[in-house]
Amino acid sequence: MKNYLYCNGISEKYLGKEVVLNGWVKKNRKLGSIIFMDIYDRTGIVQVVINEKNKFFQQALSITKESVVSIKGKVVLRTNPNKELSTGLYEIELDSIILHSKSLTPPFLIQENTDGLEDIRLKYRYLDLRRPNIQKNIIFRSKVIHALRTFLIDNDFIEIETPILSKQTPEGARDYIVPTRSKKFYALPQSPQIYKQLLMVSGFLRYFQVAKCFRDEDLRADRQPEFTQLDIETSFFKQEDIMDLIENLMVHVFKTVMNVNLTIPFQRIDYAYAMENYGSDKPDLRYGMKILDVSKYFISTKFKVFSNSLNESKTIRAIIVDEIELSKNQVSQLEKFAIDNNAKGLAWLYFDGNKNKSGSIANIVEEEIIKSIFDDNKIKTGTILFVTDKKDIALSALGAIRVETAKMINIKYEKDFAFCWVVNWPLFEYSEEEKKYVSAHHPFTSPTLDTIDTFDKDPKNAKAQSYDIVLNGFEIGGGSIRIHDHQVQSRVFRYLGLSNDQIKEKFGFLLNAFNYGVPPHGGIALGLDRFIMILSNSSNIREIIAFPKNSSGYDLMMDTPSNVDEESLKELFIKRV
Repeated sequence: MKNYLYCNGISEKYLGKEVVLNGWVKKNRKLGSIIFMDIYDRTGIVQVVINEKNKFFQQALSITKESVVSIKGKVVLRTNPNKELSTGLYEIELDSIILHSKSLTPPFLIQENTDGLEDIRLKYRYLDLRRPNIQKNIIFRSKVIHALRTFLIDNDFIEIETPILSKQTPEGARDYIVPTRSKKFYALPQSPQIYKQLLMVSGFLRYFQVAKCFRDEDLRADRQPEFTQLDIETSFFKQEDIMDLIENLMVHVFKTVMNVNLTIPFQRIDYAYAMENYGSDKPDLRYGMKILDVSKYFISTKFKVFSNSLNESKTIRAIIVDEIELSKNQVSQLEKFAIDNNAKGLAWLYFDGNKNKSGSIANIVEEEIIKSIFDDNKIKTGTILFVTDKKDIALSALGAIRVETAKMINIKYEKDFAFCWVVNWPLFEYSEEEKKYVSAHHPFTSPTLDTIDTFDKDPKNAKAQSYDIVLNGFEIGGGSIRIHDHQVQSRVFRYLGLSNDQIKEKFGFLLNAFNYGVPPHGGIALGLDRFIMILSNSSNIREIIAFPKNSSGYDLMMDTPSNVDEESLKELFIKRV
């Protein structure tokens, strides 16, 4: 294999020797009778010196920034070392240069702190990818995925690819539909869920895949219409076995890629506890500030809003921002989060530990009540934020406020990486939109042994053998023990409202496979984009994906989704309306 020299490879061992480097021109400036040209590639930058007497001087002078060149020259010591560069002690005295491609002026600065707005950078993503911070993220992503693969292969997992053109099945989000000339349709997979279960029926025992998945849903900073997940499925593993596997996988990745030592096992948190204390099924455990049930303190209050709320069987919940007095503007921003989460408003006050109070209800709520709340929670001073409403609304609103407040005050984290498992999930959740119970995860999740006989009679109390892994307030993966009994799976489908004909049409192949010996099995899928976003300390997943869509799901570089010509539509028997 050719002994290729990268820019960052220039070191003392090449001093006085002739080298060949390839790369892009970062800077090209003439100072007196000398041209200083910086050449870079994905590893680093090297300065090239071109003397006026060099026959390539005039050619070098005309080379624009971001042009691609190959240079040959001798490595010498710099008279003015640059301590900010790893190659800053050396420079190359040019012998010859080849211009491979001349560049136009780029639409934005190709450097870490660029002047390019995101939409412009996404339009010219191939240029944005030259920026060192973005390249660092993509290289980091490669290392993480390599570490994941290495661990699983070393633990007897088999990597198997599953189809992209698949069948439409109800899995919780809208499908991307692919028309064909046969007048029928494929769907792009929301996950390889059914395929990996069939691989367990096939006897592979341990499967994994770095899988592309597609969901036509509303977007946000940590979501894309197409995304990558690490898909894992195992036979004869129980819930604790899978959780233990993933914990050891995390230990391997963090140590291999980041030289960080994780402590296992991770904390296990019941779903009900997470909702009660953090208002979220993906709690950020890097800091405290739990949600408090303060209803009991206001049983005899003269504050009508709170007393009337309790008389209507509502609840009063609060969080205390320890030792900090929030401004009116900050509270106003937090009130918007409360309203966005269906609460009617946000009451607040600051208490200094003595008798001084300020805030929207400072002169209304009895001082002894506030003092009791602070004393019982061993807090001397701070801002307390109240929401009173139905329990689920109060918890949801304060859950959002808790997260936003932590960002707002730049809270000091107790640890850099806070993992936990959220377990004991409900099997079903009530959909206000559909006015019925739907699967909390997906319809292949097994009920717990104590609710397997009653889940379709008492859906509200049915529990699932499912588990989510959470890191720093983000769900990075979710999994479950699957149903492997034909009759139980049919019961779940029927409870979810599928007729026998619909079950046969959508899942007949799966149920038929269950007639031929299916092992107990379970698995998990880790969202790699979100996981790598957290590990690389990036603000959104577009920063760690080579060619992402924008926040509207649009590819500005390829200008897509786009229209297709009428002939193509005609061939697919599609009429535009």
